[in-house]
Amino acid sequence: MNPLISPLLSDRLRALAGQLECGLVERRVVVRRCLLTALAGEHTLLIGPPGTAKSELARRLRAAFRDARYFERLLTRFTVPEELFGPLSIRALEEDRYERHTAGFLPDASIAFIDEVFKANSAILNALLTLLNEREFDNGAGRQHCPLVSVIGATNDVPEDEVGEAFFDRFLTRLPVAPVSAEGFAALLDTGCTDPWSLADDALALADTDLAALAAAARQVALPAGVVAVLSALRTHLATEGGYVSDRRWVKTLWLLRVAVASESRTAVCVWDLLLLPACVAPDAARQAAVADWLTTHLGVRGAYAPTRLARVVQAFEAQLEAEQKANDLDYDEAGRLRFSASDVSAGMADEFVTDVATDVATERAANRATDLAEKIGDAKGGAGALRMSYSRQRRYGPAHIGARTAQIDDLLGRIAGYRAELDAECASLAACRRDTLWLDDSQLAQVERHLAVTASAIADLAARARDARRGFENLPRLPADVANAVGDAVPEPVLHEPLT
Repeated sequence: MNPLISPLLSDRLRALAGQLECGLVERRVVVRRCLLTALAGEHTLLIGPPGTAKSELARRLRAAFRDARYFERLLTRFTVPEELFGPLSIRALEEDRYERHTAGFLPDASIAFIDEVFKANSAILNALLTLLNEREFDNGAGRQHCPLVSVIGATNDVPEDEVGEAFFDRFLTRLPVAPVSAEGFAALLDTGCTDPWSLADDALALADTDLAALAAAARQVALPAGVVAVLSALRTHLATEGGYVSDRRWVKTLWLLRVAVASESRTAVCVWDLLLLPACVAPDAARQAAVADWLTTHLGVRGAYAPTRLARVVQAFEAQLEAEQKANDLDYDEAGRLRFSASDVSAGMADEFVTDVATDVATERAANRATDLAEKIGDAKGGAGALRMSYSRQRRYGPAHIGARTAQIDDLLGRIAGYRAELDAECASLAACRRDTLWLDDSQLAQVERHLAVTASAIADLAARARDARRGFENLPRLPADVANAVGDAVPEPVLHEPLT
């Protein structure tokens, strides 16, 4: 059995997240994503204008980790390395060593907040690259291990230079932070009357043993094939749209998903967990929204049974039914022979007529040409008694033909019913996720729920159309059994349509 974190730790994480977001208006998602990213040992970049509680989020995150050392700094283009990494050691310089006193500075911190992270010069950013990714700091001739859990960076915009882009890639989660909406403005004003925030229950803070237990459980979380298929499809979609996501980022994103699953005491990643992806695989709000839209339309549904595709399949049967309902046929007698009037026409003329009828058997022209042929033969030569077809009528079908058509639609209806059962199961799974999730945005889950409902309704309508088509085939004009046996009741070729796999 896969080891899971204790329910007690899972409950603590839920209570901790609730306290971290207390008093912050419209910041639930941002607070929880920052906490999840820190639990995964990764870093968060907050993108938005000043005064949107970015530094407050970082200070609260510090309280989530027991005995965490905190470092905070605002960077400018004039910032020097000593402000982040500590002053040079005078004693080390006297001994011809270039070392820094890092105590109390970034290399010694567990949680850090760096405001305007891209304002620093390239030398500082290059030093930060190693610190953020490898948790090590080059101090003199050696490398110093850093206890860093997570860094929260803040910026107003994303850089375009090479060093800035490399540094930008070190932040696994990129979260746009907007000012409070008009609906939340009144609540924002009320926060000015509340006491300064502090963690109400220090027992909720996470110790190193808690983080180790969570990591151990995350390593045992399974990744189902269906989730891998969606990830592969998204990767292909992003590549098609020109969005590059590095292999390193995919691996780290999957680790974050596993930590999210383990923190909820689950054993496998589910498709709804993939709603965490936009902030990890897209750099800004617009492209994150595009990824979220793609996920909304792909999660919980199978492409083979997409309503647009299934509609084309049903239309193929409807078109075949219409063609067979409108098809004309020749008149057969009780013995299964074409019915003609009396005739003394010569054998040569009869052969000409039969050839003509065979050529135009499915059209009204056959009957008209028979009449014309008779009129061309005068009474003196027996024209009045020339062979003529009695009438043209709607085509009739034997039981083998009709049975083949209805059997093919029955197979389609069975597939639709099976897929509808899958959709119902996905809807139930999504409802449970909305009830129990710790990390996902409920508004995104609601969008997926609406899409599944629309899909289910469209599938139900298509199933009804397929049943109507089946009734139409059952009601096709039928040949009497003896006539069907006489003329041959062949099984038709199946109706061609897109495969449903």
